[in-house]
Amino acid sequence: MKKAALVALLATSALTAKIPLKKRTLAMDAVQAYRERITNGEPAKFLDNGLIGSEIPVKDYMNTQYFVEVQVGTPAQTFTVVPDTGSSNLWIYSSKCTAVVCWYHDKYDASKSSTYKANGEKFDISYGSGSINGFVSQDTAKLGDAVSQMQFGEIESVAGIAFYASQMSGILGLAYDTISVDHLPTFVDSSDLTDKSFAFHLHENPEVSTMTLPGYDKDLVGAEEFTFHNVVEQRYYSLNLTGVRKGDKNIPADGYKAVIDSGTSVLVGPNTIVKPLIEGITVNEDCSGLENLPEIAFYIDNIEYKMLPRDYVLKVTQGNDTQCVMAIMGQDFPAGFNYFILGDSFMRKFYSYFDKNNNRVGFISAEKLTIA
Repeated sequence: MKKAALVALLATSALTAKIPLKKRTLAMDAVQAYRERITNGEPAKFLDNGLIGSEIPVKDYMNTQYFVEVQVGTPAQTFTVVPDTGSSNLWIYSSKCTAVVCWYHDKYDASKSSTYKANGEKFDISYGSGSINGFVSQDTAKLGDAVSQMQFGEIESVAGIAFYASQMSGILGLAYDTISVDHLPTFVDSSDLTDKSFAFHLHENPEVSTMTLPGYDKDLVGAEEFTFHNVVEQRYYSLNLTGVRKGDKNIPADGYKAVIDSGTSVLVGPNTIVKPLIEGITVNEDCSGLENLPEIAFYIDNIEYKMLPRDYVLKVTQGNDTQCVMAIMGQDFPAGFNYFILGDSFMRKFYSYFDKNNNRVGFISAEKLTIA
């Protein structure tokens, strides 16, 4: 009996892949451009039951920090993509793309893949700062040891500086298929994995940052236990946000959801919450005085998640200079978009386990991990 249990354990471990995450350094001009776009840009349009068509607000992949490599086709063609828990489709640039951005990014060539199947359905997404257009194709996709026969977007045209400035050749959406363009099955759902869960260890050190699929990194987590929260709306990984705090000041967040989003570098919320949250907090460009800034906290199901100044202040580069900038940004969201997006800044502070099998997300403070 013990031998059988050991064999089962080893088999499970062998199927769990630790996938390295490439980390790029944020540039000041990218962060400033992002701030200007979400402050001044027109918000996406919504219906009560979700997105109109395939519009995704706020997203600006120019300042995304973490990337993985996904293989598509037979033999495999490799692409650097954003593993994005805030969207649901796989898309990559097509060899048919004539946009300038495609001249210097990897492109998928269907004619070189023996497992390619034509589809041709229209595939379009409008983001907060640009858009992509193309068509649907089908082929084998692989991330780590997970393999999927799936439909994805082949992108022919691109609009928006975010795509030109980013090193990515596509997006790997990891959210629910309810927000998938054309309701295409997601990579995780259509993969050969029985366990559909995954986890992120985001770290300032690029040698440490990993994505684990399926499951989570048991060596990293050790004996620590996750604090789990149920997904209250199966579109994004939306959790019940019950409050926000700055120092000893509580800020109401009734009716809002916390979205855990690996495809957004910072914390983005409605101005009704963000303005009182950051009021009086001055971040000096030379990074001095951080120790004097207040602690903030987000409450999910009344559980407190504290963030110190070093957690909500970004160190970004401009030439050879390193500057500090606030990583909390506000926007006037359209009516009905009651979300506070907790991006990479939050996920670096809290190891995040997306237990899609049970529709819940678990957190452990990064300070408690075997590698802090």
